[in-house]
Amino acid sequence: MLARGPANWLGAGACAAAVAFAFYAQYGMNLVPCHLCIFQRVALAALGAAFALAALFSRPGGRGIFFAALVGLVGAATIATAGRHVWIQMQPEGSVPACGADLAFMLDIFPLTDVILKVFKAGGECAKIDWTFLGLSMPAWVLALAVALTALGVLVNARRAA
Repeated sequence: MLARGPANWLGAGACAAAVAFAFYAQYGMNLVPCHLCIFQRVALAALGAAFALAALFSRPGGRGIFFAALVGLVGAATIATAGRHVWIQMQPEGSVPACGADLAFMLDIFPLTDVILKVFKAGGECAKIDWTFLGLSMPAWVLALAVALTALGVLVNARRAA
């Protein structure tokens, strides 16, 4: 198994690559992200930051447990966000209500806390699947990546040998 440092850098790099692909999909492929897509980007970036912190500061011993917990918590949030999006996409057509106003408009009109609450009540365009690879939508790939990276991060950082 990989040593702790290289494994954490690998996790950080995978997160950075996934976020970079999301921006490519938006600006290069002209795919419009929904609110949950944006939250998945933020969650993946946070997971990448957790991996980078673990790579920079983790040493054999007690601190490895701290970084295993950090990666586990941020990974769980990423899994939950992507899992919610996949669940929405699996619902029968027409059973998910429209999302409503776009994020930029809501940020201009409402306080940030209200926007966050409204965004998590996603629907409409969140159910639309406009990109697939090997039969899986982008949120499904994010979910698979988040599960794999979270497991890797927890296992690598929790073990005693470094």
